[in-house]
Order: sequence, then structure tokens, then C-alpha cells
Amino acid sequence: MIPYILEWGSLLLRWLHVIAAMAWIGSSFFFMHLDASLRAAADIPAGKGGVGWQVHGGGFYEMRKYLVAPDFMPEELTWHKWQAYTTWISGFFLLVWIYYAQASLYLVNPDVLPLTGLQASAVGIGALAAGWVIYDQLCKSSLGKNETVLGLIGLVIIVAASYGFTLVFSGRGTLIHVGALMATWMAGNVFMIIIPNQRKVVASLMAGEAPDPALGKQAKQRSTHNNYLTLPAVLLMLSNHYPVLYANPAVIPPIVFLITISGALLRHFYNVRHSDHDKSPWWVWAVVAVALWFTFWIAMASSPTGRAQLGIAEAPAAVSTASAQPQQPPAKVVEIVTSRCAMCHAAEPVWDGIQIAPKAVLLDTPAHIARQADAIKLQAVVSRAMPPNNITEMTTDERLALADWLRSATN
Repeated sequence: MIPYILEWGSLLLRWLHVIAAMAWIGSSFFFMHLDASLRAAADIPAGKGGVGWQVHGGGFYEMRKYLVAPDFMPEELTWHKWQAYTTWISGFFLLVWIYYAQASLYLVNPDVLPLTGLQASAVGIGALAAGWVIYDQLCKSSLGKNETVLGLIGLVIIVAASYGFTLVFSGRGTLIHVGALMATWMAGNVFMIIIPNQRKVVASLMAGEAPDPALGKQAKQRSTHNNYLTLPAVLLMLSNHYPVLYANPAVIPPIVFLITISGALLRHFYNVRHSDHDKSPWWVWAVVAVALWFTFWIAMASSPTGRAQLGIAEAPAAVSTASAQPQQPPAKVVEIVTSRCAMCHAAEPVWDGIQIAPKAVLLDTPAHIARQADAIKLQAVVSRAMPPNNITEMTTDERLALADWLRSATN
């Protein structure tokens, strides 16, 4: 039952997470677009707001913005917060469900650092909490007054965090935690700054007082940060499906740097274009294309097969730091797995069209097979999803032999 529960739990949490993220990102993009498209209105003092017209769904919408607040408290007020809260909460539970509850399978790599699941979880949660504190304090410091400087420091923190995570986690665990760090900044901005500031503005209006303009300015700054972090965060959340990004931890920091720059620049293009089409920074697309091209070559050069195709010298073999190796599987199991799975799941795959082992899972040695026992149980025995379409013709007797081994290994 456990493998089925884990898979179904993952599916339902991911479903909720994706739906909530769509709602949050959609509202973020829309309001950034709305802000950029506002024009002066006769009944709103200059510099105090503007009006924008939208056409959608067969009708026209007139939208007005007051940079601080209107002179009166509206009878009906819609708050945009639960999209962000639900996205982060569901994402955190998904992180716990997949990476912390199944740390030995997805998060911990004994060749990097032989941590227990509890230790790895503590490091991950602690890093997210510390990352928010550092970012928040930077925004509130004098450096926060210069958006360019603050953006560069934020980029350095993100890349430095990606390097630090490679010293602790698997490549897959590293990228998901970099994405989670960005998402924590974004959700923290909503929960700790944007919504509290808006509540203070509402309280001032209800008390008949003039709201503090600094509250709206601070909230807008954090909202803008969220907008620029969105695309990199989404791609990093998807990275677990693409081992070309995380198979070699040594290249993760430059890949994170290039992805973050590319995503932020793409948002910059649209933010400027929504304000004035004539000022669209078309140069952004050329820079992003070059950055992603470099990302492609860096990722390719990180695999043994890719290095051979590029004519680059073979990288030195990694030295294992694992203090203990899992119990070795019997020879019959090793023969089954290596003959049915290792042509793809190897350091140098021989299956045509595959350069890096899917999900970075290696099954080419007895030690690797033993380490992936849980994955073999789920994919080859319980769900029988692997080999894909049973392309290597694994027989029912072979799957039963794997089941017998797995049963004896857990007793």
C-alpha cells in the first residue's frame, strides 16, 4: 500500500500546487500589466494613480488604481492572498511528501554527504527560513533603496545557495530547494509585507486618517520582486523532470545563474512593453537566447557522452564519501537489472538518444541497484511502469524475482 499512497499523495498535492500557482502567477502577471498600462485620469490627481481599460469576454472593463488609497473605504474589497498562501503551503507539503519523507530516494546522495532523512530535512527547512530572513533584512536595509544593487545581491545569494545545496543534497534535491527558496521569498513577501501593509492602509481609512504612502511603496517593491522571480522559480520546480539540469552537481550554480537571468529578463521585456510598446526592449530576446544556449552547452558538457561529442577530456571520477554501502543484491537481481535497465540508467547510457540517465538514477553496479531499491520496487514491481512500454521485455518471472529480493531485503 505504501508506494500507492506515496504516489497518490504526490499526485493530489501536485495537482493542488499547480492550480494554486496558476492562479497566483496569473494575478501577478495581470496586475503588473495593469500597473504598466495605467494612464492619467481627470478625477485622480497626477502622480496619485491612473485608469486602464481592458476588453475581455465580450465586454469592457474600466480599472482604476490609487497609488496609496482612495478618499473613502469601499463597501466591497477583494483581497488577493490565498492564491499565494495555497501555492506555498501545498508546495511545502509536496516538498515534505516527496523529498523529506523519501529522502533516501530523492534528496540524500551518500556520495555527496551521508545524511539521515531527518538531518537532510532539517537542513532544507533551516535553509529556507534563513534565506527569507536574509532577503527580508536586505530589502529593509539601505541597500533596499537601490533596486539594481538589491537585484544583484539577490542573484548572488541564489547562486551561492545553489552551490551550498550541492555540498549537501543530490542534484535533484539541490534544484528543488533553490526553487523553494525563491518561492519562500515570494510567499513571504505576500504574507509578511504586502497583505499586512494593505491592512494598515485599510485601518487608516476606517479611522479617517491619511494612509502612509511608504506602505504602498514597500508593498509594490515586493510585488515587483515576485514578478521577476516567477519564471526562474517555475523552471526550477520543473527541473526534477530533466536530469540534464541536475545530473552533474558541479554545473548547477552556473545553470541556476543563467536560468535566473533569463527568466528575469523575459519579465522585464513584458513589463516594459506593457507600459509602452514603442519602448519594447527587443534586445532581451537575444540575451536570453545566448544565455539559454550557454545553459545547453554547459549541461551537455556535464555528461560523459556529451563531453565525448564535444571533444572535451573525460572528467575525473568522483570519490565516494559514503560511510556505508547498502546490502548488495544477489547476482540474479543484478543480472536482471543490468540487462533490462542499465542500458539507460548508467553513467554512460548506450541506448540511442539518451545521454544522461533518466532522473539521474544509476543501475549499472550492484551498489547503485541496492541504493535504488525503493525506486525499483515502485517502478518495476508495483506499477510496472519501467522499462517504459516494457521495451526491454522484462518478463513476469523477472519482476517476481525482483519482488522476492525486495521482500527479503526489508525483512
